[in-house]
Order: sequence, then C-alpha cells, then structure tokens
Amino acid sequence: MTNYLKQLFWSIIGLMKSKEICQKLDIMIPNPHCELIYNKDYELLIAVMLSAQCTDKRVNSVTKILFSKYNLKQLATMKLKELEKELFSLGAASKKSYYLKEIASRLLNDYDGIVPNNRQYLESLPGVGHKTCNVVLAELFNENTLAVDTHVSRVAKRLGISNENDNVLEIEKKLELFFKGCDYHRLHHQLVLFGRYICTAKKPRCKDCLIKCKNIEL
Repeated sequence: MTNYLKQLFWSIIGLMKSKEICQKLDIMIPNPHCELIYNKDYELLIAVMLSAQCTDKRVNSVTKILFSKYNLKQLATMKLKELEKELFSLGAASKKSYYLKEIASRLLNDYDGIVPNNRQYLESLPGVGHKTCNVVLAELFNENTLAVDTHVSRVAKRLGISNENDNVLEIEKKLELFFKGCDYHRLHHQLVLFGRYICTAKKPRCKDCLIKCKNIEL
C-alpha cells in the first residue's frame, strides 16, 4: 500500500470515528450551551476571563451581583480594592480585578464599550488569552472555533486524540483535524459538558457514557 493510500485509509477511519463520537455526544449532550450567564457582550468577555481556575457556577454567583450593581463605565472607574472585594470568592482577586478594570477601560476607549470581532485586539487585552478569545468569538459571533479548557483537554487525552504531554494549542489543532468539518462551536460545548458531568476528572461516570475512552485513570 502506498503512503497516499495509507493516509487516505487512516483519514477515513478517523472520519468514521469522529462521526460516531459526534453522534454519541448528540445523544448524551443534545442541547449544549454556555453555562456562563450574561446579558451583554462585555459581560460574557469578563465572565470568561474570570472563570480561569474557577467554576462557572461560582463565576455566575459573583457576576449576578456585580453586573446588577455596576455598568461598564462604573467598572472602569472603580477602585481596585473595591473591585477585589466583589471578586474575592473567585480567587486571584487582585489580578482579576486589574484585568477587569483594564478590559472595561480599553473597550470604552477603543470601541465605545462594544466587544469587537477582532482576535488580535481581544488577545491584546489583559487576562484574555487564546482560549478565552475562542469562546468569545464563537459565542458572540458564531465563529467556528474550538476552545480547549481543562475538561476538553482531559477528554481529548482519554479518547486518544491527543497525547498526555500536548499543550493547549497542540490539543486544539489535533481536535480540529480529528473533527474536521464539524461544528466546532457546538462540539466545544458538548466536550465541556461531557467532561464536566460525565467524563469527570475523579470517578468518571463510565456507566452513563456511550463512548469507549482509550485511557481513563480512576
């Protein structure tokens, strides 16, 4: 068999596996969605930034109060100490307060408070990395991006799509290649929720899983 035929063979096998996984995810996670609660575009951006090393549930409990008390202009002019008190329960409050205040100021000065569909600009904001940008672009602008968080990373490794030592960008590229042609935005939410509620880090609910994972550490 020539190298071309070998590559074609394995690409077909990979496509069959990816379709099978997507079908099973559709059964287990039929209505995938972002669990962060927001009403305005800047609220999503801030919430995703705040979710670093923190659960969406905890972020929602904080932003529910924060966004009801302050608008973007008020957040941009708040004293950092006051903002830290609002964010204290999220952890790393000092750093996140600085990020939030700077993001609010930049959005107001550069785009009149509107979150732009501009990856380069968004990733220039403090506290906004590649993953956060992917989430925002997909959620607000329906961009076909696939963000990799701790849940997605864990699932990708257990499925054998990525290696244990792969970094976030390597995992993202391997997932995009494996699931080529799929709706990455939908898939991202499915993988997040699958990892959050079924393929959990500790005591995964394998009896409730339709996918046979390659490597699960109990």
